[in-house]
Amino acid sequence: MKQLEMKLPSRGGKREGAGRKPKNGATAGVSHVRRPQFKARHPVHVTMRVLPGVGFLRGFSRRKAIENALREVKLRFGMRVVHYSIQGTHLHLIVEVEDPSMFSRAIQGLAIRLARALNRIAGRTGKVFSDRFHSHVLETLREVVNAVRYVLENFRHHLREDVAPEGTDPCSSAIWSGDGGPVSSPMTWLLRQVSRPPLRALA
Repeated sequence: MKQLEMKLPSRGGKREGAGRKPKNGATAGVSHVRRPQFKARHPVHVTMRVLPGVGFLRGFSRRKAIENALREVKLRFGMRVVHYSIQGTHLHLIVEVEDPSMFSRAIQGLAIRLARALNRIAGRTGKVFSDRFHSHVLETLREVVNAVRYVLENFRHHLREDVAPEGTDPCSSAIWSGDGGPVSSPMTWLLRQVSRPPLRALA
């Protein structure tokens, strides 16, 4: 199991102490590490968090803007978004990449489109994502099954205590099938083994 931590587009030099600092005295949420290599046969779970001023992502206009951005990058940069879920402050994606060396560029291309769309809705400019995106390479069937289940059922973890979770998340790829909407059919063997919900986690 490998983890990738990579920086979204931002300003700042490479010298020590340079670059934009985290706000409110906080430390960076994801540390700088050298990006490990991974194989194209391995899907990747990506998490992208936004700043509070961007707004509630599960609202209708923002959800549609995110889905439109996912459509724009569909099959571009050699990246396929197979699963996604939109939460209030962050996005979960499960993607496949034809050329792993282009992975960072593909995510940056998506981040730029998302930032433009979300800033337009919020009537703001500037930074949209709170920190570097987090990436987790999925190397086994167990990891893939558990990751897909986690992504598609993530909304259940964010409901109020008095709200009983039911059905599928309308702000996720659970409502799409095949190459419909903003998602693509899986090409890797690992993701092809995983059907859409209901899914059972592998212990």
